[in-house]
Amino acid sequence: MKKALIPLLLLLSLSASAQSTHRNYEADSIAFLNALWETDSLDGFIYRHYHFQQQEVFNSNQYFCIIEIPRGSKSHLEFVSDSLLTRVSDFADRGKALAAINGSFFNMSTGVPVCYLKIKGQQLGENEPSKSDSIHRKYYQNATIRLLPSGRPRFNIPDSNRMSECQMPDSNVMTTGPMLLYRGETVPQRTDLRFVYKRHNRTAIGLKQDGTIVLLVADGRHRKQSEGLSLPELTRIMRWLGCRDAANLDGGGSTCMYIKGFGDDGVVNHPSDNGRFDTRGQRRVANAILVVK
Repeated sequence: MKKALIPLLLLLSLSASAQSTHRNYEADSIAFLNALWETDSLDGFIYRHYHFQQQEVFNSNQYFCIIEIPRGSKSHLEFVSDSLLTRVSDFADRGKALAAINGSFFNMSTGVPVCYLKIKGQQLGENEPSKSDSIHRKYYQNATIRLLPSGRPRFNIPDSNRMSECQMPDSNVMTTGPMLLYRGETVPQRTDLRFVYKRHNRTAIGLKQDGTIVLLVADGRHRKQSEGLSLPELTRIMRWLGCRDAANLDGGGSTCMYIKGFGDDGVVNHPSDNGRFDTRGQRRVANAILVVK
């Protein structure tokens, strides 16, 4: 394990397009990329984290944890699920994972996924219909993540038919959303939903042009320590990290990142369900994304 305190800007190969073109966000991107991120080189991936405590990013305090899995790494992704709500750390321990994050959306009362989910060829959840009819999908179900046989993700924006993922031949498919970035372009978001423009804990997954997988969690609901992000702000963060494709995952109290051997039960961020800025507030979730070797 190698530790370092290095500006993220020196570690990322960013194209010019990864920098914000909006002048009022230039200082935010510089602060984000030039922070002295604490960095660990682990078994097949890099983990880095930083606590912004002087309102340097979006005029707010923020706590970020990031995993990057380079192309060619022996580490890859797996989707996991359970009929009983389970902590991310327990999913990780059970799957002998090196790392893990929470997955897609679910019904907190029943534990049933509310987005399409297929793991090892078995369909475990389908997209709930929109409020207007039973044919079309809900707004946040517009990002589909397919795992190749190698365990590397590929991103798609499905059509509006909520059942269209059923036709995919892939063995492992997770629908989530909204899609934030697709093929290098920012995906427009609705501006009338609190889910979009209010700040919350956020979890995201992305893919760089060079094939590097990016997993990110941003703590929230702790105004003094970490306020959280709106979806447009999360989109900017994923772009600054160099992502070509990126999707929002379940957030709020579900947001959690696990690294084997770190923190309390491996939890490295500050899940908010216990109302305290510590590592002990995990929410039990229906599915997760593992980093395995």
